[in-house]
Amino acid sequence: MSKPNVTVVGAGLAGAEAAYRLATRGYPVTLYEMKPYKRTPAHKCDGFAELVCSNSLRSDRLENAVGLLKEEMRILGSLVMEAADATRVPAGGALAVDREGFSAYITDALQACANITVVHEEATALPNGPAIVATGPLTSDAMSEAIERRFGASLHFYDAAAPIVTYDSLEHDRVFAASRYDRGSDYLNCPMTREEYFAFYRALVEAETAPLHSFETPRVFEGCMPVEVMAKRGELTLAYGPLKPVGLTFNGVRPFAVVQLRRDNADGSLYNIVGFQTNLKFSEQKRVFGMIPGLAHAEYARYGVMHRNTFLQSPKLLRFDYSLKDDPLLCFAGQMTGVEGYIESAASGLLAAIELIEKLEGREPIDFASATAIGALGHYVSEYNGGDFQPMNVTFGIMDPLSERVRSKQERGQKLSERALLRVRDIAQRLSR
Repeated sequence: MSKPNVTVVGAGLAGAEAAYRLATRGYPVTLYEMKPYKRTPAHKCDGFAELVCSNSLRSDRLENAVGLLKEEMRILGSLVMEAADATRVPAGGALAVDREGFSAYITDALQACANITVVHEEATALPNGPAIVATGPLTSDAMSEAIERRFGASLHFYDAAAPIVTYDSLEHDRVFAASRYDRGSDYLNCPMTREEYFAFYRALVEAETAPLHSFETPRVFEGCMPVEVMAKRGELTLAYGPLKPVGLTFNGVRPFAVVQLRRDNADGSLYNIVGFQTNLKFSEQKRVFGMIPGLAHAEYARYGVMHRNTFLQSPKLLRFDYSLKDDPLLCFAGQMTGVEGYIESAASGLLAAIELIEKLEGREPIDFASATAIGALGHYVSEYNGGDFQPMNVTFGIMDPLSERVRSKQERGQKLSERALLRVRDIAQRLSR
């Protein structure tokens, strides 16, 4: 008996992950992707799974929840994790990738898959199931209208991206290579004296921001807060936040503050200014960020930008497997569901595809449960009880607690990871039969 065709809308991280899982399990997939004929304001390249903000996928350590999520995805056969591991660039304890190489790896894998038919056009209506809609936080106007016609108004927040500068334009005598606590030398560091920090701070809080194409006062997501907004919370907020100098010394002395630069591509010609998501005008970015030691003559490969992201009222609409409560063969995935972050987005696409396959083959969805990171995300977006549902990065806080009390944060993270990986390995074995 032939398997039904599955529609996947959107070839970002979630859609790419979902399409690949379905196709490699023998399901014909029609993958809709509107690039290159139409782009959102944040997209710049034609490839699939474009990283529009940072090139960092965050921590790769198992005592961290996102590190656990990555390992769970590796066990489950994630294409995104395969691509990330193949295109990683040095970033200390984090997993960062060459963004162009990462996108190319996933694009090539999907285009080479015989079961995937790519349709380069904008989807303007919700498809009939079986389908997975993963149009992202910058869903096109036509699809947004289709979603709102069915479900009512979507929620929204504003997201920001940090600038990227060229390596050759840095003042190399004013920066030093090091990771915090002597964990290698993967970052470039711009040390600031107290005087330099406060001069920078005053210029930053007084700088002119770019106008938003907004309809109301923007709601800024805490995880991607513009640096100028963060600075206005207090004159030392940055010094205790993204510019904290702990674990770093320069010429034997700990600086008052440190701006870190992280490699953005494999050959090291581009660097991302860590934590500097911004909505300053481009000219203001050049002026104010030029006050950072080492960046006086920096050339910008990309200025920081801010854009509107939308997400569903998922607790009212979705089950833990990302399917609609009233239509189990129509699923949503990615940041539009209320998961926040590249890896979380990809994980939701992977889980949605796994669960959809189970249904199509006549089985009940597998509840990974909140004892796992990938399962906890699905339960968070579908079961949040408050009236202020907001996007969520994966954290140990949304996972089931341990049965015993563990005081050490690191040990607690390790035990939570050990428990989760046992369950995911067991599920992966069942799925492979």
